[in-house]
Amino acid sequence: MRNALTSLLSSDPEIKVIGTARDGVEAIDKVALLKPDVVTMDVEMPRMDGLEALRVIMDKSPVPVIMVSSLTVEGAQETLVALEHGAVDFIPKNLSDMSINIVKIKEILIDKIKQIGKSGKLRKPRRIPRADQATAAPAVIPARLTGQRKVGIVAIGTSTGGPRAIQDVLPRLPKEFPVPIVIAQHMPANFTGPFAERLNQISQIEVREAKEGDTLKAGVALVAPGGKHMKLARPRGIETVVALVENSDEFIYRPSVDLLMQSVADFFPGRALGVILTGMGNDGAKGMIAMKKTGCRIFAQNEDTCVVYGMPRAVVDAGIADKVLAIEEMAGEIINAV
Repeated sequence: MRNALTSLLSSDPEIKVIGTARDGVEAIDKVALLKPDVVTMDVEMPRMDGLEALRVIMDKSPVPVIMVSSLTVEGAQETLVALEHGAVDFIPKNLSDMSINIVKIKEILIDKIKQIGKSGKLRKPRRIPRADQATAAPAVIPARLTGQRKVGIVAIGTSTGGPRAIQDVLPRLPKEFPVPIVIAQHMPANFTGPFAERLNQISQIEVREAKEGDTLKAGVALVAPGGKHMKLARPRGIETVVALVENSDEFIYRPSVDLLMQSVADFFPGRALGVILTGMGNDGAKGMIAMKKTGCRIFAQNEDTCVVYGMPRAVVDAGIADKVLAIEEMAGEIINAV
């Protein structure tokens, strides 16, 4: 895997691989000596595993770390722990398991390394606040009559750096959050289930991986399952439910933020809040432009708190962001908006 990554990354003239390490102990020493701009770190290594090495590196020689993860449930759980301990993102160990072709995989991985390396953004380990402990958001939603509530759903889209960003938002929302939440986070299959379970453990609202036909409910956040697209539908008349799409060549990423947001625009015209968080590329911009055209409000994460200011930049540059916010401010502003 070290040889494969070295060969892949060295094919780009802007990237120089300055060292490799056989285990966690050697990784700690080489990071301190070579001072790289970015590190890729496997979890499974002899002598000292990647999680322990990550903790030491973030304490002694902080640097953006991208985990190299197996696409299994166990690999997902380990990766989520690594993200909570300061890793900024992850890449798949078995590239052939990804749902996009190998040429596109190479482009995405190289772009990810370059953008994270150039940004130098770190995510320091810290305790994730629960909603009842948070100070950045009011504890109670302002009382409003049904007819006065202008927002009927909150739709969140994110990619690189998103797991930590979402963990900065959902745990700050109170249990009585009055509208449903739908989330599209670029993740492989097997990752979104453990991710939703972790969010559910640290949040007062209910968070779970979406299933075909799930009905939207106030105070429930549905995470699009990895490897599929999620959109809204109304097959039973007035009820709005989740529909899952297995294949669609129109969208590069699964789940697609654009597809989700376009369906939100269709079923909640002028009555939705779109939230775009850290991520590479511009997925979500078209969908949020569609939302904006119907009168929906749009919030974007600001550059200073993004791991990669790509997806939010696309929305801001399109001139459709009503507010550009630090991630620490996002939950409070969402509560005020609903």
